[in-house]
Amino acid sequence: MGRKISQITLVLFLAVLGFACSRKKDKFVNRAWHDVTTKNNTLYNGRLAFDQGQQDIIQSYKDNFWELLPIERMIVSEDVRLPNEVLNQNFDRAEEKSVKAIQKHSMLIDQRERNPKIDEAFLLLGKSRYFEQRFIPALEAFNYILYKYPTSNTINHAKVWRAKTNLRLDNNEKAIEDLTRMIEQEYMKPQDYADAVAMMAQAYINLERKDSAVTYINKAAVHTKKFEEKGRYLYIKGQLLNQLGFKDSANYAFDQVIELNRRTPRRYLMNAHMAKARNFNYENGNKEEFLELLSKLEKNRENRPFLDKIYNQKAVYFKTLDSIDLAVEYYNKSLRTKSEDKYLESLNYYTLGDINFDRKEYATSGAYYDSTLQRMIVDSKRYRVLKKKRDNLDDVILYEGIAKVNDSILTLVAMSPEERLAYYSEYTEKIKAKAIAAEKAAEIAKIKDQLPIEQRFKQPGGIVPKEPNAAAVFYFYNQTTVAYGKTAFKRTYGNRELQDNWRISSITNPSAVSSEEQEEVKEYSIDTDPAFDPQTYIAQLPTDQNVVDSLKTDRNFAYYQLGVIYKEKFQEYGLAVDKLENLLQSNPEERLIVPAKYNLYKIYQVQNDVANSDKYKQDIINNHSSSRYAKILQNPGEALEGDKDSPEAQYNLLYKDFQNQKYASVIKRSDELITKFGGDENFLPKFELLKAQAIGRYRGFEAYKEALNYVSLNYPQSPEGKKAQIMYRVTIPQIENSTFKEGVDELQNHKLIYTFSTLGKNQAQGLKEHLENIIKELRYEKMKVSLDVYTKDQQFVVVHTKRNRLGAEGFAELLSLGKTEDTRGVDLTKWNRRKKYYEKVDAEHFTIASPNYRILQIHKTLEDYKEYKQPEEESGQ
Repeated sequence: MGRKISQITLVLFLAVLGFACSRKKDKFVNRAWHDVTTKNNTLYNGRLAFDQGQQDIIQSYKDNFWELLPIERMIVSEDVRLPNEVLNQNFDRAEEKSVKAIQKHSMLIDQRERNPKIDEAFLLLGKSRYFEQRFIPALEAFNYILYKYPTSNTINHAKVWRAKTNLRLDNNEKAIEDLTRMIEQEYMKPQDYADAVAMMAQAYINLERKDSAVTYINKAAVHTKKFEEKGRYLYIKGQLLNQLGFKDSANYAFDQVIELNRRTPRRYLMNAHMAKARNFNYENGNKEEFLELLSKLEKNRENRPFLDKIYNQKAVYFKTLDSIDLAVEYYNKSLRTKSEDKYLESLNYYTLGDINFDRKEYATSGAYYDSTLQRMIVDSKRYRVLKKKRDNLDDVILYEGIAKVNDSILTLVAMSPEERLAYYSEYTEKIKAKAIAAEKAAEIAKIKDQLPIEQRFKQPGGIVPKEPNAAAVFYFYNQTTVAYGKTAFKRTYGNRELQDNWRISSITNPSAVSSEEQEEVKEYSIDTDPAFDPQTYIAQLPTDQNVVDSLKTDRNFAYYQLGVIYKEKFQEYGLAVDKLENLLQSNPEERLIVPAKYNLYKIYQVQNDVANSDKYKQDIINNHSSSRYAKILQNPGEALEGDKDSPEAQYNLLYKDFQNQKYASVIKRSDELITKFGGDENFLPKFELLKAQAIGRYRGFEAYKEALNYVSLNYPQSPEGKKAQIMYRVTIPQIENSTFKEGVDELQNHKLIYTFSTLGKNQAQGLKEHLENIIKELRYEKMKVSLDVYTKDQQFVVVHTKRNRLGAEGFAELLSLGKTEDTRGVDLTKWNRRKKYYEKVDAEHFTIASPNYRILQIHKTLEDYKEYKQPEEESGQ
């Protein structure tokens, strides 16, 4: 019996043991299944999407090799994004797959993760969030790996990515601390080590510690296994050394990039060549060898995508050696490559602009500067500096044009009749020879068109092309004959519209004219063309002395303006001296002589030319002792403290008179100051504009319009001239309507106006004070009284009632009754006091709404307003 029980117990034990083994086996199989599924399905697809996203960034990212390259290529967008908005679908997919792997295949048992692939899923999650620029969630994912999986084989990788995320969050010191600890304490694979030290280099770059950055970027270049990264790191090393001033060491780094040859992308190789070329020492270097290297790079077919950079560097080479024509040729070649490098294009255009400026081709220079501005970052410092220079160039273009044209005309006027005839005969013979050549070319083309095709295309030696290109000799493909044909047509027929019966020029409706009335067209002949007759041009020269004097005046003023512009705005002292010296030799007006000499004195002082500066200083003191310039030279300290006779001080006084409505005085004084300070380009337009405004207030709309037009035309480049242009174009049309507005009686802005002659100044002022006392007594706090100038013969005492028309007329009636008690100095507690009243106001008056008062003042139409209001008053009665 006991033996049987033992057997039963053994069987039960074996059964339990088998069941336990079976469960353990199932658990192992289940774990293995989750491991394989996570690795081979979800995570695999996520990694594929992540790798594709990285490739998209690399391919779309445009490196700016003119600035220090970032270690990692990623543009951080500062735009506010919507909750569901994604930057790259591939990273979004990678994140989705990593989340799916964590949710479905995680095996967290007893606070321990049994699936060894989940740490990789968290790493992919953090990296995907990083490239989606969600840095805080990415940091959480990396920190989770470091907290939950301290023994993971991806731990160092996670630490590097956490440091990268801290860099994006500007936690540079924290990133350096973490990476330094990791490097010192952990054994790392070469690629992980390269990634870590590269991030440390980026951190030191962010902290402007470039010397430390060089050390770590060099280590990254040595240890990385990716040649693309090696080339990038070495190029950045060269850039850092360049910025630190170690050009020889920088060139060695660029040579290391060049030695990689085809193992690194061509963009690093070619930009290393260009960076090394920019470091070339033109004083001690072998120029022939350097030019030979650039030519070799130019001829290499593999370098065709980089010809824009090569041509630019050759242009710099020739410009440095003063071969300006060759430099211009290569700058234009660089532009014709249609480069995608906008900064390089801006450099090409800017340099060409400078070259043309030095050649005094100011219009061409301005066009190049315009092209430069279009390729620059708006509102950057470089943009603002060039924009100011370009705006200043408008003045140079204007005045150089005036000086050039007037000089040419005055030179021809000064010639004797024989010299003029000889000059224009030489000119007409040249253009006549060109016209004859064009006519012959047209005749030859016409004859060829009439020949059989075999003879038309017959080559020397009797060879006939098998497939003649008829278009090559077509009339309209020959630019010379086309230009000649257009010129001949215009000379014969003039400008004609494309319509039927186009030969008829007598009336505008050719179809209504009979054939008998059509003009007979005369055959054109070069011999009879007035364009080739010297007398045609001689007859156009001015003979009136007043016109000649006007040309001289304009030319001299242009010389002065150019001298000041070159001195003040461009610091081109040689050009400034040339213009001002020419001015003094051209018998200028008195108002320009002293300012020109003073500016020459200042220029020579800046150039440390003591002899010439002293010469002009003594000239001004001895010959112009009463001028303000002489006072400045004799007492410079006093002039700095404040010259009462300076244009600034005089303008301030004049403006105060304008505010006090002394318009007649402002107009008269402005004329005096314009004559006195005629050479001062800064304050002359200020005086003119203030004078125009005074004229408008004093003489009315038409005079104001004419004065504004004068300022806008004569000072177009000054701020005041531009303001006058805007006022003439915008303000004048708004105020030119002189019709009084109707339906304004209920507006709470009516004015009560008493008219006085300007001869009765005291009477008007007395009434103003009288009205102010009454208003104060009545405590009408909103009412104000002013004394306004109307014309040179009339002035107004204006009560601004802040009431409608009936209210204003009611107040006028109250004033005319004189029943307002004067309580000044009276004891108001006495019931039997003797009352004193203000004197009544029975002067002639009228009421007007503010909009109509404005029209009345602008157009000076008081009589028209009285006639306009009289029918209303009669109908009201």
